[in-house]
Order: sequence, then C-alpha cells, then structure tokens
Amino acid sequence: MLAITSLLIAPNAARINRIIKSLEKEFGLDDVQATPDPHITYQLAGVAKLPALKSALRRVASTTAPFTAHTTGLGLFPGPNPVIYIPVLRSDALNRLHHRVLDATAPLCLRTDKYSGPECWLPHVSLALHDTTPELLGPVLTYLNQQTFNLKLEIDNITILRRHGEQFVREDAFAFTGGD
Repeated sequence: MLAITSLLIAPNAARINRIIKSLEKEFGLDDVQATPDPHITYQLAGVAKLPALKSALRRVASTTAPFTAHTTGLGLFPGPNPVIYIPVLRSDALNRLHHRVLDATAPLCLRTDKYSGPECWLPHVSLALHDTTPELLGPVLTYLNQQTFNLKLEIDNITILRRHGEQFVREDAFAFTGGD
C-alpha cells in the first residue's frame, strides 16, 4: 500500500514533531514516528503501475496552487489502540484537491481503504497511534489539553509515501506549481 499525502512544510512539521517527541518522553508513545514526516493523507492505495501514478499526481500538482488549511482542537479514533490526532478543517480548496487526487488515481488503484472516499474522509495530522491504550487516553489528553492546536498549514505538495521495513518513507513528491 502507498499513502498519497501532503507533507507539512518545515515550521508546521517541526511543531508537530515536538509534540510527538513530548508524547514519547512523557508516555512512551512513539509508533507514530514510523512515518517521520507529518502529513495529511488523501488516500491509501495499492497500485500496480507506479510510473502511471506518479505521472497522474504530477499533473494534479502542476495545476494546483498552494493554499492554506486550518486545524483546530484534538480528535480521537476509538478502539483498542486509539488514534489521537489534530483535525484539519475541510475547506473548498482541500475538498477540491482530495477529489482531484481520487479522480486521477481511480483508474490506477487495485484497492483503496474505505476511509479515503469523500463521504468518509476526515483529514487529520496524527499525534499518536498503534501504541496507545484506552487507559492512557485520560492522561495523554489532559497533557495535550494544555496546548492549542489552531494551526495554519500551507499545503504545497502531493507526496507518495511507501512502506520500507517498519517505516513509511518518501517515494516521490510533487510541488504545486499551477493555478487551481
């Protein structure tokens, strides 16, 4: 599976990484670091023809202008290993990009995850996943509640991440160079 994402620009990525490192120091939560680059995911997909996928995403990037997205608050996907995240507010520009990515990649995908579709997609930046427990939620959320998570994120790329061992690493990145 590949992840089709937008990596956060350096100042935003540094802030998110400081939060993630503080969760490791305070609570031992470090599984989210399997993806060292903070990002927003548009789609998880299995693809047979990687060159065709790259070409399709390069075309989307070449006709997209950078834009600003906003975050607020904290979110939680419940379960035995809850995911703690910062929600990214859906906007016209973000929804348009998501639709364009899905349309461009649909003919190339062998399979996708059920949460990539426009009706289920919840853009977010993960802070903790896989190594969390319901028992840790109270202390972790109390700790995080001491901060605000109202960020402006400059969205200026589409990046393919691929699994390499235990990590997701950059396969390729396409800077936005066009008008929307």
